[in-house]
Amino acid sequence: MPTKAERDVEKGYSKAEFVAKLRRLADTIEKGDRFDIQIAGERIYVPVRAEFTIEHERSDDEEEIEFQIKWKRE
Repeated sequence: MPTKAERDVEKGYSKAEFVAKLRRLADTIEKGDRFDIQIAGERIYVPVRAEFTIEHERSDDEEEIEFQIKWKRE
């Protein structure tokens, strides 16, 4: 399996774009299909075996919720 370069990218979206992506993700998960998304120019293929978590972080002046999708590359 070819090695992929490490990457840590955060991309902002408008509210409408974010909602559309979440809706498409939810529909895909519900159907049991692979989820495909392009983020900052790279196409990502999320397999059906992926695990889903929700993370909450808090510091002195901000809070963050992350909807996470993780999987091992095969």
